[in-house]
Amino acid sequence: MTDAEWAEVCAAMPVPAWLLRLGGRPEEFCHREMLDAVRYLVDNGVKWVALPVDFPYWRVVYDFFRRRRSYDYVRELYERLRRSARERAGRNAEPSGGIIDSQPVDASETVGPSPCR
Repeated sequence: MTDAEWAEVCAAMPVPAWLLRLGGRPEEFCHREMLDAVRYLVDNGVKWVALPVDFPYWRVVYDFFRRRRSYDYVRELYERLRRSARERAGRNAEPSGGIIDSQPVDASETVGPSPCR
C-alpha cells in the first residue's frame, strides 16, 4: 500500500477504543501491516498459513481480519472510502440513483429445439 493510499485509508478507519481511553490495550502490530497482509492474501490467493514471514504471524493477521469481518468493518471502511472519493470529485456523498440495464436477446434462430420433449 502506498503512502497516499494509507493516508486515505487511515483517515477512514475508526479510532481504537484504547486511544479514546475507553478501555482495552494497544494492539501489538500496526494496522497498515495487517491490511497489507490481508491484501496480499486476497491478491495472491494463498492460504493463511502460507503468509510470508515479512508480515506478522498468520494467526495474528487472521484474528485481526476475523474481528473486523464479524463487525462488518470491511463494508464500513468501503462505504467511508466511497463517500470521501465522491466528495473529492465534487459529487454528493451518497448516490442519488442507479441504472439497471438489460438487453433482451432473441436466440430462437441460433438455438435448436430441445431433444427432450
